[in-house]
Amino acid sequence: MAEAEEQETESLEESTDESEEEESEEEPKLKYERLSNGVTEILQKDAASCMTVHDKFLALGTHYGKVYLLDVQGNITQKFDVSPVKINQISLDESGEHMGVCSEDGKVQVFGLYSGEEFHETFDCPIKIIAVHPQYVRSSCKQFVTGGKKLLLFERSWMSRWKSSVLHEGEGNIRSVKWRGHLIAWANNMGVKIFDITSKQRITNVPRDDISLRPDMYPCSLCWKDNVTLIIGWGTSVKICSVKERHASEMRDLPSRYVEIVSQFETEFYISGLAPLCDQLVVLSYVKEVSEKTEREYCARPRLDIIQPLAETCEEISSDALTVRGFQENECRDYHLEYSEGESLFYIVSPRDVVVAKERDQDDHIDWLLEKKKYEEALMAAEISQRNIKRHKILDIGLAYINHLVEKGDYDIAARKCQKILGKNAALWEYEVYKFKEIGQLKAISPYLPRGDPVLKPLIYEMILHEFLESDYEGFATLIREWPGDLYNNSVIVQAVRDHLKKDSQNRTLLKTLAELYTYDKNYGNALEIYLTLRHKDVFQLIHKHNLFSSIKDKIVLLMDFDSEKAVDMLLDNEDKISIKKVVEELEDRPELQHVYLHKLFKRDHHKGQRYHEKQISLYAEYDRPNLLPFLRDSTHCPLEKALEICQQRNFVEETVYLLSRMGNSRSALKMIMEELHDVDKAIEFAKEQDDGELWEDLILYSIDKPPFITGLLNNIGTHVDPILLIHRIKEGMEIPNLRDSLVKILQDYNLQPLQCLQQHLMDPSY
Repeated sequence: MAEAEEQETESLEESTDESEEEESEEEPKLKYERLSNGVTEILQKDAASCMTVHDKFLALGTHYGKVYLLDVQGNITQKFDVSPVKINQISLDESGEHMGVCSEDGKVQVFGLYSGEEFHETFDCPIKIIAVHPQYVRSSCKQFVTGGKKLLLFERSWMSRWKSSVLHEGEGNIRSVKWRGHLIAWANNMGVKIFDITSKQRITNVPRDDISLRPDMYPCSLCWKDNVTLIIGWGTSVKICSVKERHASEMRDLPSRYVEIVSQFETEFYISGLAPLCDQLVVLSYVKEVSEKTEREYCARPRLDIIQPLAETCEEISSDALTVRGFQENECRDYHLEYSEGESLFYIVSPRDVVVAKERDQDDHIDWLLEKKKYEEALMAAEISQRNIKRHKILDIGLAYINHLVEKGDYDIAARKCQKILGKNAALWEYEVYKFKEIGQLKAISPYLPRGDPVLKPLIYEMILHEFLESDYEGFATLIREWPGDLYNNSVIVQAVRDHLKKDSQNRTLLKTLAELYTYDKNYGNALEIYLTLRHKDVFQLIHKHNLFSSIKDKIVLLMDFDSEKAVDMLLDNEDKISIKKVVEELEDRPELQHVYLHKLFKRDHHKGQRYHEKQISLYAEYDRPNLLPFLRDSTHCPLEKALEICQQRNFVEETVYLLSRMGNSRSALKMIMEELHDVDKAIEFAKEQDDGELWEDLILYSIDKPPFITGLLNNIGTHVDPILLIHRIKEGMEIPNLRDSLVKILQDYNLQPLQCLQQHLMDPSY
């Protein structure tokens, strides 16, 4: 017996379409085994008529009216003699504590598996379906439905009495029902209905498509994917329906919910069962084929397909033909598909056989991936499921992956994978490094070597550094920057670099790298000297970080030449270490740099460098005239006579005007504005600032024969000078631009009465 069962199991596993297996690159989705033990014993004497699945156990109904409770291995744990005839359906609540059973002789039983409560009733017609409330275990949910010629809802009242109500009748036998949450879906001869138990409303009717098929021979298959998604399979048609809430404005006399068909498509064969698998569907199909020899139709092996639903069609993911016992005599109605949501187990139930389809486990998946040389995916799968895999080790898969990449010549990828695969195993790391050395690929593995936990032997790092030093200075410099100095013997590498510099003494890459190595050794003096020679940006960071100010007192010019702004900021920030006097002395031969330093010093503090203000006059005049006048204004320590001398020598008019004014020689300053700058507005502004009558007289005398100057005076003389005096001194017949506007403005400003002299002027046509 055992040998026969084993042979049947092997034959079942080999029963998928061979033509598809041979060339397909698609991984099988499912693997199969027969439910044996007690099930084998039952089906030798009886035939399975229905089955339901709970996470904890299975319930199998037979043609001889028995109900068996089974564990997941098929062992019998309990037996109920319900009826002498066929059990049509078994229903379990979500807790697995209550069961409903109906049979062909009209018997209905609902009872607790672990309690004494029960309902017994015998009807005068076969009862085809039963469904208990998913939450039947709760006292408020003691409800179930049965179906024969009509669909009845039974509810237990508060006095523990049962009352029934008709939900639907008049459209033939009820042949299928599924209850999920608050929704009951059932099928009769005309189509599928959904009833909302909360609102007591029927919310939809989905008519069946192929009315030529007998509904008793090709029954409807229903399953809920979730609380609002119903999947209907009937004949060769599949419909996926979504239950949606109706907007309040659309209610009127309509139900609060409605159904939208979101996907509808045809299949190749007749549907015997449906089950969801993530966003896909598992479909059990009844297949009829035509014999090539006799040209007669016969029952072929049923198929279990995984399909991807689309809006108006579907995509086949996998398809397996199953050799179940007695398939040659079975009809479409003899097959059932039950499933366990939590474990992705699918039970193909037929009168003489129960086959369990399960998703291939991770060991199966990894075997297939390794066979196809998909090492990356195999490694990822092993890592994700490391607690569940039994036949594979992550490290073994990883090492095989590295070897595979090396054999392909993908050295960089192989080296990169070492980080993840070898982890903290120092011995394996060193072994792989020597393997890469043997094939001349030390450079490939260098970026990925561990630099902390673990640390390899210094010789490993030195070996790689020497490899780069011989052929790739830039790569060598990168490693020195990135690797901590304690990974290798620093003095050994310093000597190697110096040996190479004997051949190429001006190589900037090697010099910079040597400076970094000196820094690791705390030989900052040598490092600073190289950085200054190279004019390297890190020189300032090195000085600050290691307080090397005493080493740069004689290198100030070099620092200023390299980056005057950074150098000045650093020197001014560290006056306590390098004095202002020392800096000025060091820059004596470079006055342009001296100016940069003293200017920044003055901007920070007007008084700190006062002893150098006289010197700064010449420096500003020579190198930075735009800042000379602001300096003269802000400084209280520069000698004015010296400043005036320099400005006059260089013919700096604005600066000279400022100095003359500051020294009290306002008339000379005004004269310079008029004669050198020819700027009447500036002259007027200057006269206003000084508020000196003699200056106004000088300004009028200078302007009286210059019409543009007269216009400027008339427009801006304000209240400082009586405009009548100016007007009286204008020569008769002189053409003055915009005189009329200027005089009107004066009249408006001072509210003067029209004077006879003004009237005469205004009436003169020459104006």
